[in-house]
Amino acid sequence: MIPWELLDSAQVPGSSGELRLYRRGKEFSIRVNGCELMNSRAHGSEDALAELASAKIADRPCPRVLVGGLGMGYTAAAALARLGPGSQVVVAELVPAVVRWNRGPLAGLAGHPLRDARVTVQEVDVAAILRTERRAFDAILLDVDNGPDGLSRKGNDWLYSQAGLDAAYAALTSKGVLAVWSSGPDSAFAKRLSRAGFEVDEVRVRARGSRGGGRHTIWLAVS
Repeated sequence: MIPWELLDSAQVPGSSGELRLYRRGKEFSIRVNGCELMNSRAHGSEDALAELASAKIADRPCPRVLVGGLGMGYTAAAALARLGPGSQVVVAELVPAVVRWNRGPLAGLAGHPLRDARVTVQEVDVAAILRTERRAFDAILLDVDNGPDGLSRKGNDWLYSQAGLDAAYAALTSKGVLAVWSSGPDSAFAKRLSRAGFEVDEVRVRARGSRGGGRHTIWLAVS
């Protein structure tokens, strides 16, 4: 068995957590405080997050999409693959090192999505964008932390609170879609989505796509 090699580490702003990037052969892993947040061999649910949301806005000529959480680039890449040449994808990533990793050792995993001219990267907390934008996005894709039950940063809780969901609703255009990734179901969170005014559909998807693996939860909430 090839041992894991630590490539880099970075402090999570506003938290005591530390992100660590590991490589084992062609496999990559990002972990926080010993817990794996993502693995390059299991990105089927990250792909599905973008695919399911993009399908709901496919008829719009120039959709604008906000991706909260860059990860390993799979969600942004899946959105770009399904959106037209007039689309715009804004990626909000709190940890500058994650952006650097996606321009370096992780770049080829998802096909270099950050090179796409339709992409703009903002090294900010996605919450800061949601607090200020109004009717700005046709879709918002949130893949931050571990979902409503966060691991890496207490400040992420606001995104999944009633105030955060109200802000997301206000940031969407008419019939826009908020798509939220989670490692598992959360009935209380689904109720908060409904209280914010969304029509909610909960989907369970495979972590490794058609190849199986565990299942993750995606909420599709239409304003």
